[in-house]
Amino acid sequence: MKHLFVLALLISCSFVSRAQEQNAQPLRPHAVFLGNSITQNWSNFHPDFFRQNNFVGKGIGGEVTSQMLTRFRTDVLELQPCVVVILAGTNDIAQNQGYVTHRQIMDNIASMADLARFHNIRVILCSVLPAENYRWRSEEFNREVLPCQAIQRLNQMIRQYALDNDCEYVDFWTPMSDGKGAMKEGLSSDGVHPHPHAYSIMEELVAPVISRLCGQ
Repeated sequence: MKHLFVLALLISCSFVSRAQEQNAQPLRPHAVFLGNSITQNWSNFHPDFFRQNNFVGKGIGGEVTSQMLTRFRTDVLELQPCVVVILAGTNDIAQNQGYVTHRQIMDNIASMADLARFHNIRVILCSVLPAENYRWRSEEFNREVLPCQAIQRLNQMIRQYALDNDCEYVDFWTPMSDGKGAMKEGLSSDGVHPHPHAYSIMEELVAPVISRLCGQ
């Protein structure tokens, strides 16, 4: 009888321990936002948007798409979100890590999207934000690269990839552009990084898409 009691106690403890482990496991995020300093600032400026919606910000300042691809497994796949929101490409155009072609940028973005879809993670690809020039680069560089045109060309490629590969495309460029390719007056102090209030524009566009994809 004593042995039966001990066995029952062990089984009971096992169930309790298993339940505690399950409760201790982090909640699967609805979305992981992957990007550069624009995404990093987003989660810093609007922490409630992330916390209240079960979103995770994974932005690292200065990064290009090849660096995001390198950390994609640890920062996205291992978290198993419902959705990944990829906002990337402006630092590639700025050549933060050297010259890359639009095709190479797009290949990196496509590789991240392919990895996500293979792991049953829905993909939202965001347009690169408008920028007339990169202030950390020389005037000569900006004249040669023409960021306005380069960004619009990359956005066309991102949009087409999304259409062809069952991804969602969220256009931040149109509502934030002055129509000539620069950021609208009042949305940024350096023409690249949005002011805190400007992120509300982006949130109104991306949040409903995440909700729809996650069935909320």
